Amino acid sequence: MTLRWAALALLLLALSPRGSEAHKPSDSYLTLSQPASGATLEGRWDLALRDLEHAVGLDANGDGDITWGELKASENVVVRYAFLRLGVEALSRGEREACVLRPQQLLFDEHVDGGYAVLRFSAQCPFRPNQLTVHYDLLFDLDPNHRGLLDIRAAGQSQALVLSADNSTATLNLDSPDRWRQFRAFLDEGVWHIWKGYDHILFLLTLLLPAVVLYRNRAWQPRGSMRDALLDVLKVVTAFTFAHSLTLTAAVNGLVNLPSRLVESGIAITVLLGALNNLFPVVRERRWAVAFAFGLIHGLGFASVLTDLGLRHWDLALALVGFNVGVETGQLAIVLVFVPIAFALRDTRLYRYALMPGGAVAISAVAAYWLALRASGFGVQ
Repeated sequence: MTLRWAALALLLLALSPRGSEAHKPSDSYLTLSQPASGATLEGRWDLALRDLEHAVGLDANGDGDITWGELKASENVVVRYAFLRLGVEALSRGEREACVLRPQQLLFDEHVDGGYAVLRFSAQCPFRPNQLTVHYDLLFDLDPNHRGLLDIRAAGQSQALVLSADNSTATLNLDSPDRWRQFRAFLDEGVWHIWKGYDHILFLLTLLLPAVVLYRNRAWQPRGSMRDALLDVLKVVTAFTFAHSLTLTAAVNGLVNLPSRLVESGIAITVLLGALNNLFPVVRERRWAVAFAFGLIHGLGFASVLTDLGLRHWDLALALVGFNVGVETGQLAIVLVFVPIAFALRDTRLYRYALMPGGAVAISAVAAYWLALRASGFGVQ
């Protein structure tokens, strides 16, 4: 009965709206630049067409393909929808005044995960600010997991933050950026990215499930000690971490650039193969090598969050390190919860004869479903 409920839960996850989407979450990219002189800021706001379709409807003919003509025809609706959900305030010497946002141009750009509408605008402030407060409320009523990736450029330096439903207002010092705050923001984003990344979680589980057992005489047998189990987990998780850190860094620095559909399909394949290896064990002793190889693909999935933000130099380093630390923290939390429970259950028939093969079947079904969606383009917009 437990196995049936577990399988049902996994299948419902696959069939849910969020579970069937690509790994890359809903986000927008907002950049505000302060010129060398004057009180008017230059703005650029990139919004995913898939999000705008969900919010205001762009696909006039319903063919699933949003054209430039359809986007241009909806320009007034898009502009109104977006700028009703964004506010900028200037602060200087105790004064606080709202800046007037004036849309200037609608453009189109291609990001790693599909098409984006680009809104160029100005923020006309009553005086030259040394601090900015940004109020961001885009899509939170439709998707509480949406993120706004904010980049402020002033005085020859930039700083980046992540805006969310729980943290929708941010005040930034233009003269003295708070680097620790920036690091923490991307660390939190890394943790959130793992915990909301169902495909990464399922892949991690395919690696952890066999850690407390050994395949001998055509059956799963319990490991003798927690030390042996933890050593196996350490090898696997370290290999996975090192691999995805390599490709995450390479992709964010522009050294690797693969289409989102290919990356997301590849991630689904790693989940499928990992689950099948638990069902029909081919790689038994050197699972860390599999974790390393598949981790290279997962790193490209992680990179999708940072690649389009356009950070450079110190800001890129802070965001990259913070995000990677967050990813590892999220993974470690899952390991610390799962491994002791699995070790306690390892000698039961439920674990060896139900959860191992049953879990593999359920995860395989989910991964195959994701792969079909992503390879066909339905899972990656």
